[in-house]
Amino acid sequence: MVRYEAGANPDMSFLEMLDVLNEDLLARGEDPIAFDHDCREGICGMCGFMIDGVAHGPKRGTTVCQLHMRHFKDGDELYLEPWRARAFPVVKDLVVNRGAFDRLIAAGGFISVSTGSAPDGNAIPVPKPAAEVSMDAAACIGCGACVAACPNASASLFTAAKITHLGVLPQGKPERLDRALKMVAQANRELFGSCTNIGECEAVCPKLIPIEFIGRMNRDYIQASWTKTG
Repeated sequence: MVRYEAGANPDMSFLEMLDVLNEDLLARGEDPIAFDHDCREGICGMCGFMIDGVAHGPKRGTTVCQLHMRHFKDGDELYLEPWRARAFPVVKDLVVNRGAFDRLIAAGGFISVSTGSAPDGNAIPVPKPAAEVSMDAAACIGCGACVAACPNASASLFTAAKITHLGVLPQGKPERLDRALKMVAQANRELFGSCTNIGECEAVCPKLIPIEFIGRMNRDYIQASWTKTG
């Protein structure tokens, strides 16, 4: 750990505070703190690290880039750490390699049916409850907070969200069980841990993905295993 002192405006986001700190470090000829970021709007999932032992910091349902310094008190001492998981090797400072998520999605996160040109929006009826569940699951931004917060470094919430958002739609149902088999197998190959229903993943998820999706994934996986699909 390295100690830095930083001045911050209450209206600054956490990443803006780090930007100002890095400018000061560069002016003194020191290396800046490395951290991931992109959209800074809580959409891309690039930002993310532990703040005082909590993924994305103390405010629920918020990414680091949406967290503002007014949520802390003047003089607070904050401990920043990267995601800690075997599947997320640390690159430098607060930057980790989350390529395991990309490989997990590629293992079974797409539908192979050729759909041709864009279909009419009303051509395939989608029940409203299914559409809402799919949208809730698709809200996952793949930041990795669930893995970092889980004592087992499990990626079950991420995997379940990716399986669910396709599996409940008519277009994704033909490969639903096969997808569950492939993605769970890939998660094991990436050395993510197993889910033991602790619930820390749901507690720190910036998009409030519910843990019930893990139960849906487990049901699909068990059904696929019994029917030997895939």
